[in-house]
Amino acid sequence: MKTFHRRNLPHVHYNDGQYFLTYRLANSIPQIALQELQQEFNAYKKLTSIQQKRLFAKYDSLLDSNELGLNYLTIPSIAEIVRATLEFPNNKEYKLTCYCIMPNHVHVVFELLEGNKGISKIMQSIKRISARDANIVLRRSGQFWQDESFDRLVRDERELFNIVKYVLMNPVKAGLVDDWEKWNNTYCHPNYLVL
Repeated sequence: MKTFHRRNLPHVHYNDGQYFLTYRLANSIPQIALQELQQEFNAYKKLTSIQQKRLFAKYDSLLDSNELGLNYLTIPSIAEIVRATLEFPNNKEYKLTCYCIMPNHVHVVFELLEGNKGISKIMQSIKRISARDANIVLRRSGQFWQDESFDRLVRDERELFNIVKYVLMNPVKAGLVDDWEKWNNTYCHPNYLVL
């Protein structure tokens, strides 16, 4: 079964398949920077793949700069909460391929298992529980995660290889470590190690 919905991003979800998702802290990119990206996006009638890659690279570099917003995910107890919420559905709703918890966002790749409750509900649960628990630890209230996440169905093995490499290398690309294995908040199932 296929479902489609749109908020700011289009979302096409199937009951099976492998997915790449990115979700970020609510304060990780200032509204003005997002508006500039949106204006650039709107300036094109139809984006070529090169233009799409350039816009994604700009967005990605804003997240990876670690200079915007509060980087709560650098706090070990908060990173552990996020890790636990990613690992809890493993082998229940999905088979975890890899993830990387960056200072202000999370990348995760998983394969949906038969009988799963759907990506939207899985992500709502992960974000709701981690936000609740992180806010308790931080002694704060209010929105923790950005409402919307980026999700993409992985279409083939080559794309999966590139996505896993991207996820694992994100802390290196961001200048946080010189070797992805030195980043404590990264996981990759042994069957998918590509580096």
